Amino acid sequence: MGLSGKLVSQIDIKCDGDVFHEIFRERPHHISGMSPQHIQNCDLHDGQWGTVGSVIYWNYTHEGKEKVAKEIIEAIDEEKKSVTFNVIDGDLMELYKTFKLTVHVDTNGDDNLVTWTIEYEKLNEDVPDPDSVMEFCLSVTKDIEKHHLPPAHPHA
Repeated sequence: MGLSGKLVSQIDIKCDGDVFHEIFRERPHHISGMSPQHIQNCDLHDGQWGTVGSVIYWNYTHEGKEKVAKEIIEAIDEEKKSVTFNVIDGDLMELYKTFKLTVHVDTNGDDNLVTWTIEYEKLNEDVPDPDSVMEFCLSVTKDIEKHHLPPAHPHA
């Protein structure tokens, strides 16, 4: 297998897909309040929230370790409800030459499908595929969903 790869995972959410997209587009700094065990902080380093070219700095916990990531918002597609983050610095860069995450929401009535795509290039063959990073993204997605569901609403 080569050093470059792509992981895609989909998850249904019961909360509003438009709200979910808007959080990743304009308010990623609010995610730490919705998923505090995963995301401790998110700061804007350059640019403006919700704009392509902005630089965001994340403090997060992955596999029990505190980590950091610096990302550029590479693309925002309002029609497709997608945001692409390109990781340019931080812990992931110790394993990967390139690391790009895209979060995309399909809304169809009450059905909302979140698709995470991770495109990456490993520094060498010994580096694992970023499956655990995908699990992390899906777990954060579930936390955001729970945060936006009414408290009385039972969920699985």
